[in-house]
Amino acid sequence: MKERAKELKASARRTSRTSRADKAAEAEADVLAKIAEMPDADRVLAERIHALVKENAPELAPKLWYGMPAYARDGKVVCFFQSAQKFKTRYATLGFSDLARLDDGAMWPAAYALTRPTPADEARIADLLRRAVA
Repeated sequence: MKERAKELKASARRTSRTSRADKAAEAEADVLAKIAEMPDADRVLAERIHALVKENAPELAPKLWYGMPAYARDGKVVCFFQSAQKFKTRYATLGFSDLARLDDGAMWPAAYALTRPTPADEARIADLLRRAVA
């Protein structure tokens, strides 16, 4: 919650005089800085997820969300990367909010464990990202 409070204060400091492009660049810089702080294993995964989002869902804007790299449409988070180290778990997670359009019947996954994605896994992630914003 402390990280979220800092994010909200930083967002409020960005004045209305700041252009949208400048705000977007600052938000992406914040995300990249947070990724750079991660331990090696999580950092490599987060960098790859960031690249996949930019390639497959460029309409999503990077932002920090509760101290995690996240990607939003119209300010609302669609997907996020959760570091394993942050929550002391054995794997990182790629999660999707209810705004992601991944509906598949009456039940579908909304988060995926990540360890060492293969090219096939990356293709699946790319497909999920495209579907999430379709």
